[in-house]
Formats: sequence, structure tokens, C-alpha cells
Amino acid sequence: MVDNVLRWLDLGRAGPLVVMDCTVGRGGHAVRIAQAMAAGSGGMLIALDVDPENLKYARKRVEEGMERGKGEGERGKVEVRTFHANFGEAADVLAALGIERVDGLLADFGVSTNQLLEARHGLSFNADVPLDMRLDPRIKKKASDLLAEMEEKELAEILRDYAQERYAWRIARKIVQTRATEPILTTGQLARLVRSVAPGKWGQIDPATRTFQALRMAVNSELDAIAELLAAVPAMMKPGGRGVFLSFHSGEDRLVKQALRGWEEVGSAAALTKKPEEPEESEMARNPRSRSAKLRAAVFNHEGTKIRRN
Repeated sequence: MVDNVLRWLDLGRAGPLVVMDCTVGRGGHAVRIAQAMAAGSGGMLIALDVDPENLKYARKRVEEGMERGKGEGERGKVEVRTFHANFGEAADVLAALGIERVDGLLADFGVSTNQLLEARHGLSFNADVPLDMRLDPRIKKKASDLLAEMEEKELAEILRDYAQERYAWRIARKIVQTRATEPILTTGQLARLVRSVAPGKWGQIDPATRTFQALRMAVNSELDAIAELLAAVPAMMKPGGRGVFLSFHSGEDRLVKQALRGWEEVGSAAALTKKPEEPEESEMARNPRSRSAKLRAAVFNHEGTKIRRN
């Protein structure tokens, strides 16, 4: 949904601009943002990610994209700054830079495709690999550690709340029973365990999918980080600044929706999207993982200036 993101960020405004990509991933959005800034008044692009490998790749991709764009009429210079940080640490990154507020902010809460496919993360059950799931190497506990330590009730609540797993209690009970005789250490073990107690229609969604999603979210404290970011956003935005939020999970979108409602109630922001925007059919055909994407955008107003919806 890069075109939607660029439209709502409105990077053609007078600048130079300061824009933060809170979850740069492989740099897909960041390249287009940097090019749009360069075509205008330039400024600074601040890119964050919890995965150092993705961060390195994204920086190179953005720099190469800027180089290819030379000679196409750019007027502004764009400085790119990258930080190993999660989106909940966005305000700390700004403080470290000595920057009070930004003109634009993008928070894409989706997991990068390469992270799902790379065995080192242990996010997928397509290969039998260690059950890790840490996207940030600073995190101490792996998924296998949580499965070994959590009480049955806590496991069931995570499966229910993070993934709407209808067999949450059944799966949690099976995990506790299994670990009493053998540790659950690999993706294959966990997938087989879930499939043994949670019936599903093969060829559609694998019965283990929701368990893996919920466990990944728990390991990386994803909803907590989103809540931290949303609490900090109004104070991070310049008057007229734009914020764009991409969610891929109902719990994520619920947090964004609640934050937008709260910001509007106190007059610090106005929603630009009456309803969440979703991908076009053509994009979903190219990228099936985009099907669950929901985009919400807001314009921020700290100084009492009138906010106008597009």
C-alpha cells in the first residue's frame, strides 16, 4: 500500500521535512519516501528496525534508490539515519538526535516476508528448526523458553487474545502435558503438537498458524511496543504532521483505532481515514500477505490550527 502511504504522508509540503519510518523492514516504503522527499525540499529520513540485518539491507536499498533517482529533477538533499530500535523506542531515538518533532511518521506493524522465511528466526513451520522467534537480538527469552515457563492459563490467554485461537485451552493443556516429559524445542514439534489437538482443513489455514502468530507476538512484545508508540506519537508530531499506521492483525488495528479516537477527543489529531483502507485486488494478487492489511492515517494539531480532512 505504498501509494496510499505516500498520499497520506503528503511529502510535497514545504520543507525540509523530518520523516520517521518506525519499522523500515527491507526498505520498501523507505525508498519511495526518500525519493518523494528528494523530489521536494529534502530533509531527514529516520529509519528504525529491531532486526539489524534488515536495517543494514534497508539502508543500502534506500541509498541505491536515491542514487538511481539522481538527475530526475530532485531539488532537496535527504539525510538517512538508521537506528536499531523497536517502534516503542521512537521517542527515545528522537531525543538522541536532539529532534523534538517530526513532519511525518509511518508505522508498519507487519513482519517482513524474509523474516518468516529465514530459518534463523524460527517463525515458520515449513522447516523443522529451533523455536526462537526473536526478531530483536536484544530479547533474552526465545519462544521455547516461554513454552517451558508459562502456566497453562497464561498460554491459553495468549493464544486466545493474540490470535483468536478457538482451541486455546486445548493447545495450552497439551503443551503443559508434553513439556512434562520432553522440552518443546523446534518448530516441527510445536506444529505437530497443535495439529494433534486443533483440527483444521488442510489446504486452507494450517491449524498451527494461529499458535505461531500468537507466540511470535508474545516473544517480541509486539502489542506492548505498539501501545508505547501510540502513547508517544502526539508529542512527537509537528503541527500539521501526518501519521500513517499499517496493521495486519485485529489487535493491532484495535489499538490504532482506539488511539485515534482518544486523540480526536482531546483535539490533538484528526483521522484522515474515516474507515481503514485496504489493499486493491491487484496488490493482493501480487502479495497475498497484504490481504489482512488495514491503513489508518491522522493529521496532528498541537497549536490549535484548523485541521482539514482531505
